[in-house]
Amino acid sequence: MLGKTRREEARALLDDYTARIRHYADVEVTELREASPAALRKLKLDSKATIVLLDAAGKQFTSQQFAKWLGDFRDRGTRELVFLCGDAEGFPADLRAAAKQKISLSTLTMPHEFARVVLAEQIYRAFAILSGHPYPK
Repeated sequence: MLGKTRREEARALLDDYTARIRHYADVEVTELREASPAALRKLKLDSKATIVLLDAAGKQFTSQQFAKWLGDFRDRGTRELVFLCGDAEGFPADLRAAAKQKISLSTLTMPHEFARVVLAEQIYRAFAILSGHPYPK
């Protein structure tokens, strides 16, 4: 994630959903202060990882479709799925080029801190849907 999550309420929700995701998959949240080349090297993206860029022009899903999409990656044996959530400035060109997938959380504009929470909640919801957990009802 580019930029820090500074709002306490957003941090609390992000931490909560990240903990919930851990029941289904290993998850790591990395926040970079800026999109400088030095900061981006800290990402250490595996060349085999599937990089998913959050982009307003990306593919949109319902929660059910997103769950199926995520489940398809799991079922094909994808070992690492990296979601990149930008800041207000978006992403540098080289990072955009590395993305194999682009998804949109909404056609609405939202603060990047809120988008992080929405992404984490939808990932958790997708795993709950895939496992038959009653959460998404």
